[in-house]
Amino acid sequence: MNAAVIGASRQISIARVPVPRPAANEVRIAVEGSGVCASSLPLWQGRDWFHYPAAPGAPGHEGWGIIDAVGSDVRDLKRGQRVAFLSNNAFAELDVAPADGVVVLPAALDGRLFPGEAIACAMNAFRRSDIAAGQTVAVIGIGFLGAILVRLAADAGARVIAISRRKFALDLARDFGAETTIPLDEEPQVECDRVIEATGLQGPLDLAGKIVRERGRLIIAGYHQDGHRTVDMQLWNWKGLDVVNAHERERAAYVRGMHDAVDAVTSGRLDLDRLYTPHRFSNIEHAFRALEERPDGFVKAVVTI
Repeated sequence: MNAAVIGASRQISIARVPVPRPAANEVRIAVEGSGVCASSLPLWQGRDWFHYPAAPGAPGHEGWGIIDAVGSDVRDLKRGQRVAFLSNNAFAELDVAPADGVVVLPAALDGRLFPGEAIACAMNAFRRSDIAAGQTVAVIGIGFLGAILVRLAADAGARVIAISRRKFALDLARDFGAETTIPLDEEPQVECDRVIEATGLQGPLDLAGKIVRERGRLIIAGYHQDGHRTVDMQLWNWKGLDVVNAHERERAAYVRGMHDAVDAVTSGRLDLDRLYTPHRFSNIEHAFRALEERPDGFVKAVVTI
């Protein structure tokens, strides 16, 4: 089969590799596509802590497709079902996933792009944010994750403030329900019940601590992977903040989030089609470059096989 292989910094190619065989508790999926997560950008760019070449298909972890083989112990799934799944090698024509990391997609999603794991991250972060009607909620960073969180918070009846670097992102946030938008380089004079940091960067994390109110909740939804962070612990202590790391690590939590994602999209609560920029698998390098450069109009790169 064909699989993408990151061989070195900024070097990605399509290679012929053996077809994976599902273990007893796994299924094999003929991949239709996978989202490209911002957390994957450093592997493509190159960092000292990565080893190359990466595994074939890595770091694709937002895949969906059609089950084409089922392990001997799998009872509740069958060939031909269209699914979203949890794996790490979805930048390939075929991938395997544990049966308990698979969510069957309803017919209402036929023909639609569905990076289930990525949407699930937003659903899980929203649940842990404990947002209610009447609250003032700031979302710092309006990419794919931030845009969804704006929509969910607004839908819950919160007054949403969107803070981001790009004018395009602020316009998007307004379309998704933000009442107020503020450029990231300004010093917002606001006080919020909930502040969601969705960038993974030091500066926005600092800002989050400043604008959350006393006894408020600061939710870290951005993925901080490039070194240590510092926090103003005196400020956090003084305000008596609840600080939540909204990253899940249990498979069951991800699966719950994917089920919530399916419900939100099929019900029309979330309309995400405008956020996707599809790229053909043969041009996967273009997807990573778009993610790095983030031109106006770009929110989420998706690779289709």
